Amino acid sequence: MKTGIIVIVVLALLVMLGCGKYNGLVTKDEAVKNKWGVVQSSYQRRADLIPNLVATVKGAANFETETLEKVVQARASATQIKVDVNDLSPEKIQQYQAAQGQLSQALGRLLAVSESYPDLKANANFQNLQAQLEGTENRINVARNDFNDAVNVYNSSVRTFPNNIVAGITGFKQKGYFEAAAGAENAPQVKF
Repeated sequence: MKTGIIVIVVLALLVMLGCGKYNGLVTKDEAVKNKWGVVQSSYQRRADLIPNLVATVKGAANFETETLEKVVQARASATQIKVDVNDLSPEKIQQYQAAQGQLSQALGRLLAVSESYPDLKANANFQNLQAQLEGTENRINVARNDFNDAVNVYNSSVRTFPNNIVAGITGFKQKGYFEAAAGAENAPQVKF
């Protein structure tokens, strides 16, 4: 009789411990999903600014259409990549990041080429859009850092004992991080 009560008490304690660990994993998983939403929102803000930027630049006489076309194509590619918040695997994050990186490069080329157009540089709409893009890029960087912090907390929780047992049983898997773009370790060369 006493042995049966002890077994029941031990099982009840294990169930409560497991529930607590499971609920902690759910909370951390939701934090990662929230931070991912902020990342996507920041990138969407940038994508929303691009049509206005392109329209403003098109107004500049003789602006290089090839550069504008590359920006429009990169925007279209970047907005087509969708990552399911429930599948934030390293591969999916890398695919999303690659598409956004191509858009960043195209925007960088557009802004660099625009330096050759004094009328465009003096245009108040262009200056405003350029400032908004700069602010948006800063937001994107903060959002990616916050996302990586949330993923770090989540992944650490999924991998530590005894959470790893609960995570394995209930299907919680590690999430992917945003990583530096290929070639980011090399400083850009400025030539005059």
